[in-house]
Amino acid sequence: MKAKSIKGKSPEEIQSALKKAMADGFRPTLAIVFLSIAQNRKDICNILDNAGIAIFGATTSGEFIDEETEKGSVAMLLLDINKDYFQIYLDEYPEKNYRETSSGIARKAMAKYTNPAFLISGSHMETDAEQLLFGFEDVVGKEVNVYGGMASDDYTFTDQFVFTNGKESKQGIIALALDENSILIKGIATCGWKAVGTEKIVTKSEANHVFTVDDIPVLDLTAKYGGLENVTPDNPGLLLEMAANLPLQLQRAKGDPVMRPGLVIDWDDRSFYCSGSVPQGSKVRFSVPPDFDVMEKVIKGVEELKATEMPEADAVVVFSCAGRILAFGPMMNMEIEGIKNIWNVPMAGMFSNAELARATGGNLEMHNLTTCCVALKEK
Repeated sequence: MKAKSIKGKSPEEIQSALKKAMADGFRPTLAIVFLSIAQNRKDICNILDNAGIAIFGATTSGEFIDEETEKGSVAMLLLDINKDYFQIYLDEYPEKNYRETSSGIARKAMAKYTNPAFLISGSHMETDAEQLLFGFEDVVGKEVNVYGGMASDDYTFTDQFVFTNGKESKQGIIALALDENSILIKGIATCGWKAVGTEKIVTKSEANHVFTVDDIPVLDLTAKYGGLENVTPDNPGLLLEMAANLPLQLQRAKGDPVMRPGLVIDWDDRSFYCSGSVPQGSKVRFSVPPDFDVMEKVIKGVEELKATEMPEADAVVVFSCAGRILAFGPMMNMEIEGIKNIWNVPMAGMFSNAELARATGGNLEMHNLTTCCVALKEK
């Protein structure tokens, strides 16, 4: 499998970059497309359609093909995979039937491949992404390989989109099903955020909607712990500060803790929605703002993936939390460069609203403030 990555600030720049990439006879069949909501998705898709290229697309809060992160742009990984080795599905869940929707996709993939793996992205802030993962497990089994990230929207917290040829959705899932008998896929999700304080009990929650922790409205407890001021609907920076600096860490019986920041606030009862479930009765801790050793941990984790499971790769896809670039700013380039240099192959990545992968030593999870690195290689 040959791969190339391109980027641009407009459809015209993408058209030119695609033409240049194909000038040597390279004929991609698949494009993994990460772009800003400010970009004209229809025009970008038309360019790829006209070239006969299948599209797996999601909107972002930043995108990259190397260590230089971009905003308001388009980043694209072009792959010349045999068309028999992949399928793209896009389905919607307006009734919030997340698990049933992803189960339906998994059944379609199982009808074509005996051993499918998946890259996925979902849209809408209230989506319980963990239920999407459970749907794949229900059909394929607990060991299924699923990696991805939730679509984002340049930090506007409005609408996010997933898209493919001729179709898009702001409340749906896109899945790239890969024949794992022909395409090797390996990934790792690493966070590095450190927990602080004593364990607290989630005293009231429903799925990904957390009402109280230690019988205190979760928003009030978070504000008290973090010393937040102006905790009102009029504070436009509140959600960003909570997500980047004050996420809950959900303790797991098996594997590393997973991050559960508040993403949507219900001001009536001062509860909030996370993008993954927080079971009633579970234990959580707060987090300390990150230090630079968080980035070093991510790079070392990817180095270990190469050493133990994926010595060679044809291409790399990265889903990194939008909160990480808020926390690290320009220094985030160090992490991306470190990942790029491990295999030194074409890469594309996005800053996402949540990351989807197996937790270290654990199960498939919805993560936040995490970097999910996925390596692909044709067998």
